[in-house]
Amino acid sequence: MRYDRTTALKERQVSQWSTMRRRYGYGAAISVMPYFLIKIAWTLGLFIPTEQMGDTSWRAINAATAIIAAIGILLALAFSMPWGARLPAWLVAIPVWIGTGLLVPMLLLAPVLGPAAMLRDQEAGAAGVWALEQLFVMLSLVGVSICLPLAMAGYARSRWPEAFGNSMDYSQLPGNTLRLQQIMGRLVGIGCILLGMIKVFWAAGGTIGIDPARLEERDMWWHLLTLSTGAWSFAGAWGLIVLTSRSRSRRFVPRMAAVWVSSGMLFSYNLFSAIRTDSQLSPEHPVLRMLTTQAGIIFGIVMGMMLVLVLHDRRQAMSEQHQVLSSENEAI
Repeated sequence: MRYDRTTALKERQVSQWSTMRRRYGYGAAISVMPYFLIKIAWTLGLFIPTEQMGDTSWRAINAATAIIAAIGILLALAFSMPWGARLPAWLVAIPVWIGTGLLVPMLLLAPVLGPAAMLRDQEAGAAGVWALEQLFVMLSLVGVSICLPLAMAGYARSRWPEAFGNSMDYSQLPGNTLRLQQIMGRLVGIGCILLGMIKVFWAAGGTIGIDPARLEERDMWWHLLTLSTGAWSFAGAWGLIVLTSRSRSRRFVPRMAAVWVSSGMLFSYNLFSAIRTDSQLSPEHPVLRMLTTQAGIIFGIVMGMMLVLVLHDRRQAMSEQHQVLSSENEAI
């Protein structure tokens, strides 16, 4: 009787997660469509609000973001449909890692940065249609920032159960990587703390490391993005150090989520900053801008690798537990 209740509860939970991944997956696909269509239009030279966006470099950027949006639509559909569970893990995890790193931090800043960007562009003489286009873009970004991570959570819950639940001790597991996790976790955690301190110092108005001739170019957009990078650096350092320590908290998912979003954010935002054609317009000193950008990319990659090692060891430990339980049940 007790077994039947436990089985019924598990089946109910599986059904709830499946329903969530379908609903939010379709929601993400629908949300990103306005952004996708606008980017295609700009790539083709239609409805361009400023002459600068008609340049070849801007069209290439819009084409690249249109491709990213198309990938987002496919991923959202993969989370919603049965064929998505047959895709290779890396083909799902890497785009979602980058996507959540880009979107989740922007979701928190959108209520402020969206109106600020629209006002700034209007003052710069952008066409009136630009405000409407920006509104559609912001609605798309907010919608997909909410729906895609939730759809991913439902998808991951059914495909990778080791990513959920409480912390477990796998220090006695043969071939575990706990020692490597601890060493790299501390090194990268300290690096993220230092990077976060620099970013928060700049966001708070500090001028050390800023080009004196460009102090007036630090607008609200720059301050908030710099503060966001610093805050997520601290969050990632905290999550990584806790995940890789021996005295791990039982609440595994919040720490994993912090490392997941932080690593994706540090990698994607700094990579975008490194390849931007107008990155020289940033007010930081060129050498410090290069060092902090490269450090963010490296920290993001290593944090992602550490998270993969943690999840791998958790899966191995879960497999060992299941084998032990099966043996005990057979003995009974």
